[in-house]
Amino acid sequence: MPIAATIRDIRHLVLGLLALAGLMLASQSAFAAAPDVAAPETAAEASGEAAADGEAATDKAAADAEGSYEHLGPEWIKGQPTSFEDDPWKSTQFQDQYTDNGNYAKWMNTYILTPVIVVISAFVFFLLLVVVVRYRRREGREPSRTTHNTLVEVVWTIVPVLILIAIAVPSITLLARQYETPPADAITIKATGYQWYWGYTYPDQGGFEVISNMLPEEEALSRGLPGQLAVDNRMVVPVGVPLRIQTFGADVIHSFAVPSLWFKLDAIPGRLNERLLTIDEPGIYYGQCSELCGARHAYMPIAIEAVPMDRWRQWVLSKGGSFGEDAETSEAMDIQAPASAADGAPAAGGAPTAADDGGTAPSAPLDASEADGAQSTN
Repeated sequence: MPIAATIRDIRHLVLGLLALAGLMLASQSAFAAAPDVAAPETAAEASGEAAADGEAATDKAAADAEGSYEHLGPEWIKGQPTSFEDDPWKSTQFQDQYTDNGNYAKWMNTYILTPVIVVISAFVFFLLLVVVVRYRRREGREPSRTTHNTLVEVVWTIVPVLILIAIAVPSITLLARQYETPPADAITIKATGYQWYWGYTYPDQGGFEVISNMLPEEEALSRGLPGQLAVDNRMVVPVGVPLRIQTFGADVIHSFAVPSLWFKLDAIPGRLNERLLTIDEPGIYYGQCSELCGARHAYMPIAIEAVPMDRWRQWVLSKGGSFGEDAETSEAMDIQAPASAADGAPAAGGAPTAADDGGTAPSAPLDASEADGAQSTN
């Protein structure tokens, strides 16, 4: 009997789909239960240790304002990709977020976009199965030729509109939050993209520049840092305060992107872009240039080190920077000239630099006095 055969086939299909769904859920649970080998410290522990470190840094800075600054170790790494070997499920998801906008975007993806995608896909898949089973050749049935059905046309017009509205409201809210104007007292940091490395300038603290090149993979791994992400000089910023991040391209278009901070801003020659960034927790956050900028595009990572305000002030003083009325740019300031990305070649807009590693790592940056000496020699 055709009806009995159809019911039997549908029942078999449903049972098979339920078994497949159960297997997928069991696999997902097993993956999610896998231990996180490189799990960072909890926020409470990080905050407590950061406060203790901040107090120690204050005492040390009071004794010696320009004393040595101790950078955060690998145990403070929070924003980095997760490999499939460490956690198969997490490797397919967004990175953990450490900004308000990032948490909002992740919430929107988890509770709005993903359910809508799953429901629509499941509904379409169900209709496809019904058509395949009900109108297969063996049954010899003729599908309905109904046209101009008012109810159907109203439903398939109203439902997509409601879905789009449900998606549009949080999407527009996220866009507005991402382009919020930085407050007047925000700390300004200018990220300049060079071929192929980054330079970080602090105009409010005297205008000194820190050049950041990728560490050789062997050296990074020996320090316990991730290969092709670790750098010799990180962009050090204070945590919990508004930052005005400005981007500029010295030669071609670059893009300053840090996924765990939900931050991406193009660095374009002849144009200064800026965006507000406030980091919630102390830690180390990695990113990469996300605009194809040349042969060594894949070798200009971004490393941000977020520390308490006291420690950040200590770092600024250790670099020759200053605060308040003393933060006036001086030609005698120890400002690093851009380091060359190619062995022995001059940097974009900067003086030639001396290679120190035989071509396996970026050449060493020069300070202002060395750069002037190199220019006079040439």
